[in-house]
Amino acid sequence: MKSINFILNTLLAIVVVGVVTFLLASRFGILNPLEIKIVRSGSMEPAIHTGSIVLIKPATTYNVGDVITFGKDTRTSVPTTHRIVSTRTENGTAYFNTKGDANEDVDGAETPLNKVIGQVIFTVPYVGYILAFAKTSFGFALLIGIPAALIICYEIISIVGEIKVIFGRKRKEEVKIVEVPKQILRLSRQDRARRVMKVFSVPQFDIGVPAKLV
Repeated sequence: MKSINFILNTLLAIVVVGVVTFLLASRFGILNPLEIKIVRSGSMEPAIHTGSIVLIKPATTYNVGDVITFGKDTRTSVPTTHRIVSTRTENGTAYFNTKGDANEDVDGAETPLNKVIGQVIFTVPYVGYILAFAKTSFGFALLIGIPAALIICYEIISIVGEIKVIFGRKRKEEVKIVEVPKQILRLSRQDRARRVMKVFSVPQFDIGVPAKLV
């Protein structure tokens, strides 16, 4: 039970931290100047799979072979992540020819330096599917609500179990009634008292009761 609870807590923590970090980074730029983007096509496979997330870092210069993300990033436009295959400079401005690893042809238009968002420095495959789903209201409730509900259920079960253990210990600690053997009843009051005190581990002492059979 404890191991299951620990696993669920760990998974929930990972999901929550990942989702919250991504949402905050996307909305408020808390990783500035770094950015996280979701790859929505397979043009860079097998290097970058569809549904991957990429960590992008801006730079002042880019070289052939670098994978860059460029273009508009709005609600209606998605930036492109491709590899630089050639560069040229005109009037002090650098231009890049790019191509997806899975594409046969070079991209139709050159990309000027000021349109480049940054270079891809890190990628995690398929996590983008989860994060994209988490950005929806239903996805956020599902990813956070179900694990949280499971953890609450296991916590309740654990609390009930602990309560049972505590009550069990209290019962064991209660004073047990000890039956006085019949042979003790046949002894004198003084000897009987000593025997009973011995049963209860009470130090023996002379109580001054005259020896008399009952």
